[in-house]
Amino acid sequence: MTETRMTVDIAPRAIVKILAAMVIVWLWLNLWQLLMLIVMSVVLAISLDPFVDWLFRRGIPRAVAAPAIVVILAALGVGFFIQSGSELAGQATVLGTHLMEAERAALEHAPAAIRSRFEHQGNITPDASSVAGYLLSTGRLLSSALVVAALALVLTMYVLIEGRRAYEWLVAYVPQKHRGQVRVTAREARARILGYVTGNVATSAFAVIFVFVSLTLLKVPAALLLAVLAGVFDFVPVLGFICSSVPAVVLALTVSPGVALIVAGLYVGYHLIENYYIGPKVFGGRLRLSHLAVILAFAVGAEVGGIVGAILALPVAAMYPVLEQVWLKDYLGRDAVETHRRIEHGGA
Repeated sequence: MTETRMTVDIAPRAIVKILAAMVIVWLWLNLWQLLMLIVMSVVLAISLDPFVDWLFRRGIPRAVAAPAIVVILAALGVGFFIQSGSELAGQATVLGTHLMEAERAALEHAPAAIRSRFEHQGNITPDASSVAGYLLSTGRLLSSALVVAALALVLTMYVLIEGRRAYEWLVAYVPQKHRGQVRVTAREARARILGYVTGNVATSAFAVIFVFVSLTLLKVPAALLLAVLAGVFDFVPVLGFICSSVPAVVLALTVSPGVALIVAGLYVGYHLIENYYIGPKVFGGRLRLSHLAVILAFAVGAEVGGIVGAILALPVAAMYPVLEQVWLKDYLGRDAVETHRRIEHGGA
């Protein structure tokens, strides 16, 4: 009987690829927060780059234009909160008080089993120690947010100054035959990210103006705070609408049930108008995603990178048609690519 031997020959290149994949996974698991900060800074830099280019074309060096734009952006944010900080703080207190009252009223009218369970977990009315704990947690959260914002602005400034050199340095690692594809992908990614940020800023501004004017006319308390919340949550698809509308309806109930119904109707109406009229006009075809794709991308992004990952997941998902046409068309087949393109542009 002849013994058969089988030899497995693993090329050194395959071993290097496996080790590189293991290193990438290890880096992501240990440094994902830093990586998300870097990605956020790159997105900010892409958004601010047109302003830096405008100054550069007028003779101002990028090393001067980039810090100037970042400082102006930071000054606008700080100035807004200094100007309206006391009013926002007072309105936040009003909002918190009414939310606690709404929670207490809901529990009082809840079935006995649910009410007893919550009462067993703790007193419905918060005491001084719980309020102090909330304030301490809020202070820590704000401090962390300020540190992250400062780091993001510093990184954004350096990306604006040296980002193009760093990009060319990284492209040099790519084999010559694939560099054209990399450049096309990078160009499309920049266009989609720029369109995403521009569109979201525009729709958020519309949301702030609409909510502030509407709630002010209806004499709903904390109109400015609710408008700011609407603008911030407008960056979050689907869930942002729910998160911003609930406190508005709760505060509208303090005026009258009729006003609360009007506010709910206004939020629903604006949400529909933004999704089916303002959004398509602002974004155009740059981020043509179905609602199912938006929800799935948002969920995956939140799981991978938290809030920042959820927000950044949308332009990444919108990049898939580009990746398909540039990198995957030889593997998927011509019919699949053409069918996907026809569906993307609204065809049957």
